[in-house]
Amino acid sequence: MPLYKTITAQNQTTVYLWKIEETFEELAAGIDLQAAHADRVQGMKSDIHRRGFLSIRHLLAMAGYNDHDLYYNDFGKPHLKDGTGISITHSFEFTGIIVGPHAVGIDIEKERGKILKIAHKFTPLEEYRTLANEEALIRKLSLVWCAKETLYKMYGQPGLSFLQHIDVHDFHLGVDEQTTATIDFNGTKSLYEVFFLEFDGFSCSYGYPKTN
Repeated sequence: MPLYKTITAQNQTTVYLWKIEETFEELAAGIDLQAAHADRVQGMKSDIHRRGFLSIRHLLAMAGYNDHDLYYNDFGKPHLKDGTGISITHSFEFTGIIVGPHAVGIDIEKERGKILKIAHKFTPLEEYRTLANEEALIRKLSLVWCAKETLYKMYGQPGLSFLQHIDVHDFHLGVDEQTTATIDFNGTKSLYEVFFLEFDGFSCSYGYPKTN
């Protein structure tokens, strides 16, 4: 089974990444899904989405859980029944989860030029004028998007805006592997630790609340 990477983070937090190389049938072997989740995966039209769904169940097993331990709230945020924090992500052939005894978030995105067209919707573009070339710009914007998606998933509240409410503090591309970020929403400000990695043309971010 292609477990791509395991990251042991601070605060008893662990990240698991999977590269999807198996068939649907191979991934389905030994996986027992809740009835609602079985219906959901059977209703997916995309084969990579169906395989991604099952690969996440293998990651859950590595973390000591199974599909019956998982549920989603009305906002679509995943939860574990024992109260452990969890976040889930899927992008093309990669999936990932993060688990820890507190709020957590994770996101994976394929680095693509299309991000240049939507960047103004989630970050102030004047902050990126010093980047050397378009490739560097795409990479940094992808990491910033991942970081904001990570915090959005972690916070789990409707109405939260990437542009207006989430601030990813600046970092040096290719040098810094972490930064901090702030959510300022509904009169409450909270601070988070955010960590970065890049692999195979993908960006990844994970994070949790800053404790000191």
